[in-house]
Amino acid sequence: MEPNQKLFNQLQKLLTEQRNTNSSEIDLADSKTIVSIINNEDKKVAESVETRLDVIADAIDAIVEKLKAGGRLLYFGAGTSGRLGVLDAAECPPTFGTDPETVQGFIAGGEKAMFVAQEGAEDREQYGEDELKRLNVTKNDVIVGLAASGRTPYVHGVIKKARKIGCITVFVTTVSKDQVELKADFMIDIPVGPEVIMGSTRMKSATAQKMVLNMLTTGAMIRLGKVYQNVMVDLQLTNKKLEERAKRIVMMLAKCSYEESSAWLDAADNHVKTALMMALTNVDKDKAQNALQKHDGFIRKALLDFN
Repeated sequence: MEPNQKLFNQLQKLLTEQRNTNSSEIDLADSKTIVSIINNEDKKVAESVETRLDVIADAIDAIVEKLKAGGRLLYFGAGTSGRLGVLDAAECPPTFGTDPETVQGFIAGGEKAMFVAQEGAEDREQYGEDELKRLNVTKNDVIVGLAASGRTPYVHGVIKKARKIGCITVFVTTVSKDQVELKADFMIDIPVGPEVIMGSTRMKSATAQKMVLNMLTTGAMIRLGKVYQNVMVDLQLTNKKLEERAKRIVMMLAKCSYEESSAWLDAADNHVKTALMMALTNVDKDKAQNALQKHDGFIRKALLDFN
């Protein structure tokens, strides 16, 4: 069988490539009907994700263990899936104060593919293998492959090579796992069913993948002490908005004035967790930092030292 015929047959069977009977007359619909159809289909995504919470939670536990050991969380995908990985990774440093090297996203075809599709960049497993070699991936890294169709060669190459290295592997797809010819330590299959527009995986499939990535990084960062109560307290003050957010966080949690929160942040060299510890306990920066270090950055645990 010719390769193109094999691909044609695969696409015919994929859930993401089927026609959606609920939108079969969307080309005749007015705008309100169009958005209603899309919204009704989107409602199904969260329900599909809910069926995979156990495996997502297990993947978070594995990610936390490897990050604590100095490993990295690396996303790989093509097209929309790749862009979602890059987006999630890029948001971790400002949100959780992580080193930019800790969580990274890679897209088939490189940086140009973020903005313009790069023809053929995803079509060979070797491209994925080469990517891992270039990044000097080790068994301490967690490798997450993203492929709505479950079949993207670039992503398959990444996962296969990662397993040979001994990495923890996670595979996120929006077809059922019985349609995926690949093994991973954590198979997160979110079968969202046919798209509103046949094959347009930038829709429900992308929403499902974004939800899963939100859970993976947010869950891991919470488990690493990056959140106090339900507030992100390890954010980096890289712009005026984040500076003002940091002041509001200290004001809100320490019940102090705007001027006082600004002073605490100045004294803490703009490290929000340290400033918050200082404000809540009235200790100096060194004592606050020592307590945080002792308790792996968890504010709740560190506060017990002063009660």
